[in-house]
Amino acid sequence: MNGATGRMGYRQHLVRSILAIREQGGVLLSDGTRVQVEPLLVGRNEATLREIAERHGLEHWTTDLDAALADDRWSIYSDFLVTKARVPAITKAIAAGKHIYTEKPTAESYADAVEIARLADARGIKHGVVHDKLYLPGLRKLKRLIDSGFFGRILSVRGEFGYWVFEGDWQDAQRPSWNYRKQDGGGIIVDMFPHWNYVLENLFGRVESVYAQAVTHIPARVDERGEGYDATADDAAYAVFQLEGGITAQLNSSWAVRVDRPELLEFQVDGTLGSAVVGLFGAKVQPRVATPRPTWNPDLPDTHDYSGDWQELPTNEVFENGFKTQWEDFLRYVVGDGEHPYDFWAGARGLQLAEEGLRSSETGRRIDLTAPDSGSPVILPHDLTTAGA
Repeated sequence: MNGATGRMGYRQHLVRSILAIREQGGVLLSDGTRVQVEPLLVGRNEATLREIAERHGLEHWTTDLDAALADDRWSIYSDFLVTKARVPAITKAIAAGKHIYTEKPTAESYADAVEIARLADARGIKHGVVHDKLYLPGLRKLKRLIDSGFFGRILSVRGEFGYWVFEGDWQDAQRPSWNYRKQDGGGIIVDMFPHWNYVLENLFGRVESVYAQAVTHIPARVDERGEGYDATADDAAYAVFQLEGGITAQLNSSWAVRVDRPELLEFQVDGTLGSAVVGLFGAKVQPRVATPRPTWNPDLPDTHDYSGDWQELPTNEVFENGFKTQWEDFLRYVVGDGEHPYDFWAGARGLQLAEEGLRSSETGRRIDLTAPDSGSPVILPHDLTTAGA
């Protein structure tokens, strides 16, 4: 586990995933047996590694990545490093023949993301990329609605994500300062568009085009040491995506917005037979037969309670932490007990959307992801033979 001392690596991947899996006795397989996991913590700070290992009663940790990769005891390499350090480390892990599970984005560029996917396939290893939002309770409820035919023909998707990240002067920022420096791999498009790509393509259909506007609303911030710096990366993005099947998706992503909605992430999906609003956990619906008939009269206040026209979906099962659930799926895949479609190629498609979103913002144009002038075409899993040519 390389980078397990970082914010996401420690909290979500080590504590809430791997350690939780260990405590439950391992991953349950389809034949009723279990496979247990043993973590090796890798990082640069010896004192931090030792403290975390002692805190959780872990035996194995090291500052020597090369030695860890050379050790046959460890069959999986997982990467939670900052983005700019990811490709060199993953390339080493591929050469060592390790199966790989990584945070996104998988690289700083689409070209690099495609290259590590090709290298991994050529080496014959199994690889996976975090798609945590698909495992959220709200989006799992949404998937059920889609599969049931609740929406009829889906017309549009509207998404709102974000919150106010303090500038770091009068209150500490909730996000690391590198997120706001383009030269360090920062930017909300690079961070969030890979998420939006896998959410959209797995729930609604492949993204065929993007029109985006990237903005740096807060041009100066204060870092972890209390020193001011120029924010060179985008902290907000406003985008329209055209999806296969004629669906239009509009998503706003911002670290400079004050929240006035039930959850930090919220989607509204409208279809001919019904609509739904879902967040990280909640989901509410309004079928066609229960849709009110609004009328617009600017001379009179509208007293109708539109929120009351929606029905909250029940939570009929216990949804575990999404990071843990996907870890279990990937571990089953590694031992030959299931599939895991969220691989390096899925990660590459997310990077392509991010790059084309930035290009759209720079040029003021809608970018067709399959047009000749958009660079390399979208590479789907069934196109691997062509991709490797």
